[in-house]
Amino acid sequence: MQMQTAVQYSAPSLLPQYPHPTLSLNRGVNTSSNAIPTPPVPTRKRKRPHQYTVSYSEVQEVDTAGRLREVIVIDDTPPPSTVSPATTHNHLYSASYQPPVYSAPVKTRARAAAEAQGLSASSSSVVAPPPKKRKRDLVDVASVIAKRPAANGHQTNVSTSNKSWASGSGLTADDATHESEPCDDKEGHYIIRANDMIYRRYQTVKLLGQGTFGKVVEAVDTETNRKVAIKIIRAIPKYRDASKIEVRVLQKLKERDPTNKHKCIHLLHWFDHRNHICLVSELLGMCVYDFLKENDFAPFPRFQIQSFARQLLGSVAFLHELHLVHTDLKPENILLVHNDSKFVNVPVPGKRNVQPRAKKILESTEIRLIDFGSATFEEEYHSSVVSTRHYRAPEIILGLGWSYPCDAFSLGCILVEFFTGVALFQTHDNLEHLAMMEQVMGKMPERFARMGARSKPEHFKEGCKLDWPKAKASRQSRKDVRACKSLQEIIPPTDTANKQFLDLVRRLLTFDPSQRISVRDALAHPYFSSRVPEEAY
Repeated sequence: MQMQTAVQYSAPSLLPQYPHPTLSLNRGVNTSSNAIPTPPVPTRKRKRPHQYTVSYSEVQEVDTAGRLREVIVIDDTPPPSTVSPATTHNHLYSASYQPPVYSAPVKTRARAAAEAQGLSASSSSVVAPPPKKRKRDLVDVASVIAKRPAANGHQTNVSTSNKSWASGSGLTADDATHESEPCDDKEGHYIIRANDMIYRRYQTVKLLGQGTFGKVVEAVDTETNRKVAIKIIRAIPKYRDASKIEVRVLQKLKERDPTNKHKCIHLLHWFDHRNHICLVSELLGMCVYDFLKENDFAPFPRFQIQSFARQLLGSVAFLHELHLVHTDLKPENILLVHNDSKFVNVPVPGKRNVQPRAKKILESTEIRLIDFGSATFEEEYHSSVVSTRHYRAPEIILGLGWSYPCDAFSLGCILVEFFTGVALFQTHDNLEHLAMMEQVMGKMPERFARMGARSKPEHFKEGCKLDWPKAKASRQSRKDVRACKSLQEIIPPTDTANKQFLDLVRRLLTFDPSQRISVRDALAHPYFSSRVPEEAY
């Protein structure tokens, strides 16, 4: 996954249907020789028999204005914590809100990858901040930002319409009360204390999760007596700057969809508390990945997959209409609104004399799309690498530039994962990833392969043929690629519903983005007008 900031660049308009976006051989390709590698850090397993590593690199990219920008490329994104206290007894709220814990924009997130592995002390620990840190960081942010034009040339309106931001430029009354107590750990994370009052309004309940950029806590809004989730950004300038981009996107989403018809997470409130930018949102259920894990990676019923697909395509189509590309679609960034489920006994596939096993079935398939920290406006600067590895489109891997179709590809990967229970592409290497894609999706079209060969000649041979396997490829790597099944084997066309689902997934997982179905057109696919049987779980 790549986190990026917004800088103006010129691009043709691809809306409303963007059927044939032009691939660029230069846009977004990193040509800098100043890449500074950082040590790889481990990430979670997508499937228990496999183990993967995470690669990070720090590079400098020159934008179209000739300005040098520091960018961190996270090749495989560590997932949010899978510790899910979501099975609350009252079934009203879940404590498993999964914010974009690894996906804030990257404008200045150098060395953040290494810091992510050194998670801060537990919420009960007390670590004093560095001397004079509070004095150095507590500046009048509102006045600075209000005078600075946004990347799209419009004036950023902060202090005039959001009193909470302006009031964050100094200590509030409750800040003064706790001034003698340290509020940050040594890495700038806010120290969470039970029953702490944040911004004289939100009473903390417990820590929900922690990521590179900050923490997420469950709290009670004392004005409404509702439970909420608060993302508390680290008190470090580069993370504060990154959070402003997400706030900008979330505000636009809420402004254009006040009733939340399109099922994207809504920002309820944001403010500056003791030099920590805080984003308040509704408290929802667990993320879809957590549900799959708790269910032993059993696939969702087919009729529920249809419901998920319709909602996800609708949410992403809404983003694309606003000229936004999400860039980090994955099951971790899809939240269930309700965790309620029931158990049913299902037969074990391929085993006749084995007792049926219990499987959890959701009572409701209502979801919310989250994590807009990496969302990029189409007309603004595009970093070279985006998306979490397992859901990354081939044009990104080949350095051909990317646009709206990369979201469609990610959605195709997600729908297959819902059907099987496990990630479609389980790898950490670019060439191996492309080889797996050819196993699943068929050979690359010649036109697309030739473009890829010009951009990444090290991955090709004999003009436009994928150079796989290379002599140095390990036996396990070759075995993993051979084990990949074709889409037709993964989704057997046994009935009308499966045939239509297979066709939709094929169109989403098309190699060439100019030929890939748009999310808006995908919503009109016959799959959504057919009845999917509910008898099979």
